[in-house]
Amino acid sequence: MTVIFWIIKVLTTGMGESASDWLLNRGAGVAGLGIVGSLGIDIGIFVVALVLQFSVSRYVPWVYWFAVVAVSLFGTIAADIAFFIGVPLWASSTFYACALAANFTVWYLSEKTLSIHSIYTRRRETFYWITVFLTFALGTALGDLTASTWKLGFLVSGIMFAVLIAVPAIAHWRFGMNAIVAFWFAYVVTRPLGASFADWFGASRAQTGLGLGAGWVALVLTIMIVGFVGYLAASQRGRAQEANVT
Repeated sequence: MTVIFWIIKVLTTGMGESASDWLLNRGAGVAGLGIVGSLGIDIGIFVVALVLQFSVSRYVPWVYWFAVVAVSLFGTIAADIAFFIGVPLWASSTFYACALAANFTVWYLSEKTLSIHSIYTRRRETFYWITVFLTFALGTALGDLTASTWKLGFLVSGIMFAVLIAVPAIAHWRFGMNAIVAFWFAYVVTRPLGASFADWFGASRAQTGLGLGAGWVALVLTIMIVGFVGYLAASQRGRAQEANVT
Protein backbone atom coordinates (compact mmCIF):
# COMPACT_ATOMS: atom_id res chain seq x y z
CA MET A 1 0.00 0.00 0.00
CA THR A 2 1.27 3.49 -0.81
CA VAL A 3 2.16 6.15 1.73
CA ILE A 4 -0.62 8.36 0.34
CA PHE A 5 -3.18 5.64 1.08
CA TRP A 6 -2.22 5.62 4.76
CA ILE A 7 -2.11 9.42 4.94
CA ILE A 8 -5.64 9.70 3.54
CA LYS A 9 -6.83 6.87 5.78
CA VAL A 10 -5.62 8.66 8.93
CA LEU A 11 -7.11 11.94 7.70
CA THR A 12 -10.52 10.29 7.16
CA THR A 13 -10.48 8.90 10.70
CA GLY A 14 -9.81 12.33 12.16
CA MET A 15 -12.34 13.98 9.88
CA GLY A 16 -15.02 11.42 10.78
CA GLU A 17 -14.39 11.92 14.50
CA SER A 18 -14.45 15.72 14.32
CA ALA A 19 -17.44 15.91 11.97
CA SER A 20 -19.48 13.52 14.12
CA ASP A 21 -18.57 15.44 17.29
CA TRP A 22 -19.59 18.72 15.68
CA LEU A 23 -22.84 17.30 14.36
CA LEU A 24 -23.81 15.73 17.68
CA ASN A 25 -22.76 18.54 19.97
CA ARG A 26 -23.14 21.74 17.95
CA GLY A 27 -24.58 21.09 14.52
CA ALA A 28 -27.48 19.07 15.91
CA GLY A 29 -28.35 21.84 18.32
CA VAL A 30 -28.12 24.59 15.71
CA ALA A 31 -30.27 22.69 13.22
CA GLY A 32 -32.57 21.26 15.87
CA LEU A 33 -31.79 17.71 14.77
CA GLY A 34 -30.95 15.95 17.99
CA ILE A 35 -29.12 12.65 18.18
CA VAL A 36 -31.72 10.82 16.08
CA GLY A 37 -31.53 13.42 13.33
CA SER A 38 -27.73 13.36 13.35
CA LEU A 39 -27.76 9.58 13.08
CA GLY A 40 -30.24 9.84 10.20
CA ILE A 41 -27.92 12.18 8.28
CA ASP A 42 -24.96 9.85 8.79
CA ILE A 43 -26.99 6.82 7.70
CA GLY A 44 -28.17 8.68 4.60
CA ILE A 45 -24.61 9.62 3.60
CA PHE A 46 -23.48 6.07 4.38
CA VAL A 47 -26.15 4.49 2.13
CA VAL A 48 -25.54 6.90 -0.77
CA ALA A 49 -21.77 6.34 -0.60
CA LEU A 50 -22.04 2.55 -0.59
CA VAL A 51 -24.57 2.55 -3.43
CA LEU A 52 -22.10 4.58 -5.48
CA GLN A 53 -19.20 2.31 -4.51
CA PHE A 54 -21.06 -0.88 -5.43
CA SER A 55 -22.23 0.66 -8.71
CA VAL A 56 -18.69 0.90 -10.11
CA SER A 57 -16.71 -2.10 -11.29
CA ARG A 58 -13.23 -0.72 -10.63
CA TYR A 59 -11.31 1.48 -8.23
CA VAL A 60 -12.40 5.11 -8.61
CA PRO A 61 -10.56 7.35 -6.10
CA TRP A 62 -13.39 9.84 -5.47
CA VAL A 63 -16.00 7.13 -5.07
CA TYR A 64 -13.85 4.89 -2.87
CA TRP A 65 -12.71 7.63 -0.49
CA PHE A 66 -16.19 9.11 -0.27
CA ALA A 67 -17.30 5.68 0.90
CA VAL A 68 -14.47 5.54 3.47
CA VAL A 69 -15.43 8.99 4.81
CA ALA A 70 -19.09 7.94 5.01
CA VAL A 71 -18.20 4.77 6.89
CA SER A 72 -15.98 6.83 9.19
CA LEU A 73 -18.92 9.11 10.05
CA PHE A 74 -21.34 6.23 10.56
CA GLY A 75 -18.88 4.09 12.53
CA THR A 76 -18.02 7.00 14.80
CA ILE A 77 -21.59 7.92 15.62
CA ALA A 78 -22.54 4.25 16.10
CA ALA A 79 -19.88 3.92 18.80
CA ASP A 80 -20.68 7.33 20.34
CA ILE A 81 -24.41 6.64 20.62
CA ALA A 82 -23.69 3.40 22.48
CA PHE A 83 -21.75 5.48 25.03
CA PHE A 84 -24.51 8.11 25.23
CA ILE A 85 -27.11 5.50 26.12
CA GLY A 86 -24.95 4.17 28.93
CA VAL A 87 -22.88 1.36 27.40
CA PRO A 88 -19.38 1.45 28.98
CA LEU A 89 -16.54 2.02 26.56
CA TRP A 90 -14.83 -1.22 27.59
CA ALA A 91 -18.04 -3.10 26.74
CA SER A 92 -18.49 -1.48 23.32
CA SER A 93 -14.77 -2.00 22.56
CA THR A 94 -15.12 -5.67 23.46
CA PHE A 95 -18.30 -6.04 21.41
CA TYR A 96 -16.83 -4.49 18.27
CA ALA A 97 -13.58 -6.46 18.67
CA CYS A 98 -15.57 -9.71 18.87
CA ALA A 99 -17.74 -8.66 15.91
CA LEU A 100 -14.62 -7.86 13.87
CA ALA A 101 -13.04 -11.21 14.75
CA ALA A 102 -16.26 -13.02 13.79
CA ASN A 103 -16.44 -11.15 10.48
CA PHE A 104 -12.82 -12.02 9.67
CA THR A 105 -13.52 -15.65 10.51
CA VAL A 106 -16.60 -15.89 8.29
CA TRP A 107 -14.82 -13.98 5.51
CA TYR A 108 -11.83 -16.33 5.59
CA LEU A 109 -13.92 -19.51 5.81
CA SER A 110 -16.02 -18.31 2.90
CA GLU A 111 -13.31 -16.91 0.61
CA LYS A 112 -10.07 -18.55 1.90
CA THR A 113 -8.32 -15.17 1.91
CA LEU A 114 -8.51 -11.78 3.61
CA SER A 115 -6.30 -10.00 1.09
CA ILE A 116 -7.64 -6.71 -0.21
CA HIS A 117 -5.95 -7.50 -3.53
CA SER A 118 -8.40 -10.37 -4.04
CA ILE A 119 -11.55 -8.25 -3.76
CA TYR A 120 -13.04 -8.69 -7.22
CA THR A 121 -16.49 -10.10 -6.34
CA ARG A 122 -19.49 -8.42 -4.70
CA ARG A 123 -19.42 -10.85 -1.79
CA ARG A 124 -15.79 -10.09 -1.00
CA GLU A 125 -16.48 -6.38 -1.32
CA THR A 126 -19.38 -6.74 1.11
CA PHE A 127 -17.08 -8.45 3.63
CA TYR A 128 -14.57 -5.66 3.09
CA TRP A 129 -16.98 -2.82 3.85
CA ILE A 130 -18.39 -4.61 6.89
CA THR A 131 -14.81 -4.90 8.11
CA VAL A 132 -14.13 -1.22 7.45
CA PHE A 133 -17.23 -0.22 9.43
CA LEU A 134 -16.29 -2.43 12.37
CA THR A 135 -12.71 -1.11 12.42
CA PHE A 136 -14.01 2.47 12.61
CA ALA A 137 -16.48 1.64 15.38
CA LEU A 138 -13.87 -0.34 17.33
CA GLY A 139 -11.25 2.37 16.88
CA THR A 140 -13.67 5.04 18.09
CA ALA A 141 -14.45 3.10 21.25
CA LEU A 142 -10.76 2.30 21.88
CA GLY A 143 -9.67 5.91 21.41
CA ASP A 144 -12.32 7.19 23.82
CA LEU A 145 -11.49 4.39 26.25
CA THR A 146 -7.82 5.34 26.50
CA ALA A 147 -8.40 9.11 26.48
CA SER A 148 -11.40 9.30 28.82
CA THR A 149 -11.87 6.13 30.86
CA TRP A 150 -8.15 5.48 31.37
CA LYS A 151 -7.54 9.25 31.75
CA LEU A 152 -4.59 9.35 29.36
CA GLY A 153 -5.88 12.38 27.48
CA PHE A 154 -6.05 12.83 23.72
CA LEU A 155 -2.40 13.71 23.06
CA VAL A 156 -0.95 10.81 25.07
CA SER A 157 -3.47 8.46 23.45
CA GLY A 158 -2.46 9.69 20.01
CA ILE A 159 1.23 9.18 20.75
CA MET A 160 0.50 5.70 22.12
CA PHE A 161 -1.37 4.68 18.96
CA ALA A 162 1.35 6.24 16.79
CA VAL A 163 3.85 3.91 18.48
CA LEU A 164 1.43 0.99 18.19
CA ILE A 165 0.91 1.44 14.45
CA ALA A 166 4.65 1.07 13.94
CA VAL A 167 4.48 -2.47 15.34
CA PRO A 168 3.00 -4.18 12.24
CA ALA A 169 5.27 -2.18 9.93
CA ILE A 170 8.42 -3.24 11.78
CA ALA A 171 7.14 -6.78 12.36
CA HIS A 172 6.43 -7.21 8.64
CA TRP A 173 9.68 -5.56 7.53
CA ARG A 174 12.10 -7.18 9.96
CA PHE A 175 10.40 -10.29 11.32
CA GLY A 176 8.29 -11.59 8.45
CA MET A 177 4.82 -10.90 9.82
CA ASN A 178 2.17 -11.97 7.31
CA ALA A 179 1.37 -8.99 5.05
CA ILE A 180 -2.40 -9.44 5.38
CA VAL A 181 -2.22 -9.57 9.19
CA ALA A 182 0.08 -6.52 9.23
CA PHE A 183 -2.29 -4.59 6.96
CA TRP A 184 -5.41 -5.19 9.05
CA PHE A 185 -3.49 -4.58 12.29
CA ALA A 186 -2.45 -1.16 10.98
CA TYR A 187 -5.88 -0.50 9.51
CA VAL A 188 -7.56 -0.90 12.91
CA VAL A 189 -5.01 1.30 14.67
CA THR A 190 -5.35 4.19 12.18
CA ARG A 191 -8.83 4.89 13.59
CA PRO A 192 -7.89 5.74 17.19
CA LEU A 193 -4.64 7.32 15.94
CA GLY A 194 -6.35 9.87 13.70
CA ALA A 195 -9.29 10.40 16.05
CA SER A 196 -7.09 11.01 19.11
CA PHE A 197 -5.10 13.76 17.39
CA ALA A 198 -8.27 15.26 15.87
CA ASP A 199 -9.86 15.36 19.33
CA TRP A 200 -6.69 16.89 20.75
CA PHE A 201 -6.87 19.72 18.23
CA GLY A 202 -10.62 20.24 18.53
CA ALA A 203 -11.58 19.55 22.14
CA SER A 204 -11.61 22.25 24.79
CA ARG A 205 -8.66 22.76 27.09
CA ALA A 206 -10.76 21.42 29.96
CA GLN A 207 -10.95 18.17 27.97
CA THR A 208 -7.13 18.11 27.43
CA GLY A 209 -7.50 19.56 23.92
CA LEU A 210 -6.21 22.71 22.18
CA GLY A 211 -9.71 24.17 21.84
CA LEU A 212 -9.69 24.82 18.08
CA GLY A 213 -13.20 23.43 17.66
CA ALA A 214 -14.37 20.19 16.06
CA GLY A 215 -15.99 22.01 13.15
CA TRP A 216 -12.80 23.77 12.10
CA VAL A 217 -10.75 20.61 12.46
CA ALA A 218 -13.26 18.69 10.31
CA LEU A 219 -13.15 21.43 7.65
CA VAL A 220 -9.34 21.52 7.44
CA LEU A 221 -9.11 17.72 7.29
CA THR A 222 -11.79 17.63 4.56
CA ILE A 223 -9.79 20.08 2.46
CA MET A 224 -6.66 17.97 2.91
CA ILE A 225 -8.52 14.79 1.95
CA VAL A 226 -9.91 16.43 -1.20
CA GLY A 227 -6.40 17.55 -2.14
CA PHE A 228 -4.82 14.11 -1.74
CA VAL A 229 -7.70 12.30 -3.47
CA GLY A 230 -7.54 14.81 -6.31
CA TYR A 231 -3.85 13.98 -6.67
CA LEU A 232 -4.64 10.25 -6.81
CA ALA A 233 -7.36 10.81 -9.41
CA ALA A 234 -5.04 12.92 -11.57
CA SER A 235 -2.29 10.30 -11.27
CA GLN A 236 -4.72 7.57 -12.31
CA ARG A 237 -5.79 9.55 -15.38
CA GLY A 238 -2.16 10.16 -16.26
CA ARG A 239 -1.31 6.47 -16.10
CA ALA A 240 -4.37 5.63 -18.22
CA GLN A 241 -3.32 8.15 -20.87
CA GLU A 242 0.22 6.76 -20.94
CA ALA A 243 -1.15 3.24 -21.34
CA ASN A 244 -3.30 4.35 -24.27
CA VAL A 245 -0.34 6.04 -25.96
CA THR A 246 1.85 2.96 -25.61
